[in-house]
Amino acid sequence: MTNRVENIGKNIKKYRKIQQLPQIELAVTVGIDRAYLSEIENGRTNPSINILYAIADALQINITELFKPAE
Repeated sequence: MTNRVENIGKNIKKYRKIQQLPQIELAVTVGIDRAYLSEIENGRTNPSINILYAIADALQINITELFKPAE
């Protein structure tokens, strides 16, 4: 079973890939470094709720989508 942080990262990556959005583009839109986004997507860091809202807004999804079980 994956932990919550890994689950959130997998969901971010899933929605980013669905939209064919490069990491750098999402990172710039959110206002974070691409390496930090990579750490989030790989479940290695616990982002703040403000960052999660910014990512969800940039991906045009409801933030609750990030907390659903990853596929």
